[in-house]
Amino acid sequence: MTSARLGIGFIGSGFNTRFHMQAFRGVRDADVLGVWSPNGKNAASAARFARDLDVGACKAYKSITEMVADPSIDAIWLNGPNHARIENVEEIVHAVRSGAGTLKGIACEKPLGRTVAEAKQLVKLCESAGIMHGYLENQLFAPQVVRGHELLWKRGAATTGKPYLARAAEEHSGPHMPWFWNGAMQGGGVLNDMMCHSVLVVRHLLTAPGAPLSTLTPKRVTAHIASLKWTRPEYAKVLKKSMGVDYTKTPSEDFASVTIEFEDADGRTAIGEATTSWSYVGPGLRLSAELLGPEYSMRWNSLESGLDLFFSRAVKGKAGEDLVEKQNAEVGQMPVVADEAVAYGYEAEDRHFVRAFLGKETPKLTWHDGLEVVQLLMTAYQSAEQGKTLSFPPRGLEKFVPAVAQGTWRP
Repeated sequence: MTSARLGIGFIGSGFNTRFHMQAFRGVRDADVLGVWSPNGKNAASAARFARDLDVGACKAYKSITEMVADPSIDAIWLNGPNHARIENVEEIVHAVRSGAGTLKGIACEKPLGRTVAEAKQLVKLCESAGIMHGYLENQLFAPQVVRGHELLWKRGAATTGKPYLARAAEEHSGPHMPWFWNGAMQGGGVLNDMMCHSVLVVRHLLTAPGAPLSTLTPKRVTAHIASLKWTRPEYAKVLKKSMGVDYTKTPSEDFASVTIEFEDADGRTAIGEATTSWSYVGPGLRLSAELLGPEYSMRWNSLESGLDLFFSRAVKGKAGEDLVEKQNAEVGQMPVVADEAVAYGYEAEDRHFVRAFLGKETPKLTWHDGLEVVQLLMTAYQSAEQGKTLSFPPRGLEKFVPAVAQGTWRP
């Protein structure tokens, strides 16, 4: 017998949490009931935001333990900053193991950890308390990715052969919060921040629907990182003023590219190409993907939204993000993403993990998948630092910390 509804508590009160809260408007069997943040004012604001959305009688908690101990909270959505991940999960696990509360599941945002060692520690912590876990990767649940993947395998791969090349990219002009720009706190630069999406998307697209990702084995990884924009003196000055980081001394990469060579069960090679950027300037966030096979192809671009607006120079207003995430302009021809929580896959992934924690579905992604993503990211950093293609997994991966995260990288 499964419970009818799931009570959700959020750790973190920022941009990503609010995206998920908007997504829960389309999830029928869950209520957003709690939020905790080290900043009480921000937690209260996020709780009020959830109540205004009418997704649950959300309240702010004074501690993670207090939230876990509340019988109305059944699952945690872990959306705090990367550098607090271990600390947050340790408190959750202690609360559960001490008998203060019980949980049906924890859903963790990307990346699972800043290093392979951290990611493994998180898996061990969660499983020591017997808690079900889910890895949040919204782009795999984006409607166009889901439908395109399904149709190409059903109609194209079934008749002419498996796909052999997938591409994915995530690009925008830079993160919202200072800690993202800090290599030590975030764990790196754009590669660690956003390549986690793209490497998983290409592997997913190249894997048959319903088959485990493990049917496609990563064999070799080639990567490059660069600072194309934010170490230029004029932009380093802007970044120091707005975000409090000095990229003339401790830069992080704002561009990354990775090529992954996979091998399927038949010994055939498939290629995944992924790029990410904090140095892209366009209307706003751009997500894209392609899948190619012997007699077929698909493409997706989130900025081809089907809705464009035009504002002349006479239209005056404050800068905002009401048209698209990471919006860069308020005049001219602008694409509008009408419902970003749906378009980027947040709604579908939240619906899935709610159902999984209620016992109605099997989690499509777990922290073990998140761990393997971190292993690929760290291999990519090693490849970029060494300037060569590496077999996967390379030696010393568990102890490896990127030079960007150590503050010793020099572009």
